[in-house]
Formats: sequence, C-alpha cells, structure tokens
Amino acid sequence: MQEILNRVDWEKSELLPVIVQDEQNGEILMMAYMNKEALTLSLETRLAHYFSRSKQRIWKKGESSNHLQHIKSFFIDCDNDTLLIKVKQDGVACHTGRRSCFFTELESAEAFGKVEVNPTQMYGVIDELYHTILKRKSANPQTSWTAKLLSKGENTILKKVVEEAGEFSFAVKDGKEDEIIYEAADLTYHVLVALGYKNISPDRVKQELARRFNTSGIEEKNSRK
Repeated sequence: MQEILNRVDWEKSELLPVIVQDEQNGEILMMAYMNKEALTLSLETRLAHYFSRSKQRIWKKGESSNHLQHIKSFFIDCDNDTLLIKVKQDGVACHTGRRSCFFTELESAEAFGKVEVNPTQMYGVIDELYHTILKRKSANPQTSWTAKLLSKGENTILKKVVEEAGEFSFAVKDGKEDEIIYEAADLTYHVLVALGYKNISPDRVKQELARRFNTSGIEEKNSRK
C-alpha cells in the first residue's frame, strides 16, 4: 500500500485532485479531492472516499444518499499529482440529483440534464437548503431574496439572525406551537445564510455537536475559559 501512495507527489499538495469518470460510457461525473487517508480507504475498500474541504473531514461518497461509487480502476497523470478514477455509479453523482456535476454551460448559464433524484431525499432538507444558499451567491439579487441578503453583507445578515432569534424567543414565550415552528424555521434559514456567507458547512456544526456527546455541558463550558 505504501508503495502505491508513494507514487503520488504529495509535496505539491496534501490534497490530490480526482476526476471521476463512468467506466462504461466515459462520462465525467464529478471532481473531488483525496488526501492520503481518503486514497488509502479508496484503495482498500474499492469505494470512493474523499476529503471534503467544506466539511473538513473524510467522507465516503454515498454515505447519506447510498449513491456509492464502486472504483474499477485508478489512473495517475504524468505529473503524479492528479488522479482519474473509473467507477460504477449507484444512482447519481451530483448533490442536485443529476447524474453528473457538470451540467451547466458556462457562457449561457443554461442547465442541461434532468434531475433524476429529489436532492432532499438524498441529503436532507438542511444540507439541500445550504447548497441552495451557496448557489444563490451568484444569482440576481433582483429576483432572489437570498441573493439580495447575501449581497448586502455581514451586518445585514447578522441583523436578520438576531431579529429572527428574538421572534423565535417571543413565540416560545407565547406558547403557540405553530408560531414556534414557523419562527424556528425562519431562524434556521437565516443561520444557514450566515454559515453560507462564511462557507461553513452545517456538517461541521453536526461534528461539533457529536463531539460534545461525550462531554458534560458543565465540562464543555469550563473548557472554554
């Protein structure tokens, strides 16, 4: 295994760009990154593992959606710093529910290819909403509220978080269940906008919550001092 890993020029970068290709028809499905651990897991299991820069962790492709990538072969380029892997794709490769991540024509911005799977069913509403917010960064502020909010910058975004937190608190105080749910949804959306503005994936919040499961609240608070 070490002999194989040594064939990669890791001195250029700890992250190795990986092009993912359908083994049957040659379609380019996606592009991602592997570090040594991800490549090791991919070689050992023949299932694609990547390092997510947004989640800051190793992730197995399909861990949430079950749309796994079964690796049939590995190729390395002439500079030993980029991989091409040929895979059998279960389901779809893109988080949008399309077969390939490459469906938008750059010059016209026209999207090709149909959505084959409901992305909310694949990843859950929080992750799908977060990805939608990221896409709105390049949308027209005249036609998208999220794009307009993002374009106004940090102060406006944070003002809305504080405002929605207050409305949620008043709803809880009033004890009306429907209003509590409604305001909680508003607050969640605006928190995700703030996270998206800083390019912090909600998965990293989940990781932090998971870390705290083995620590009492009092210990966690004291550790911050």
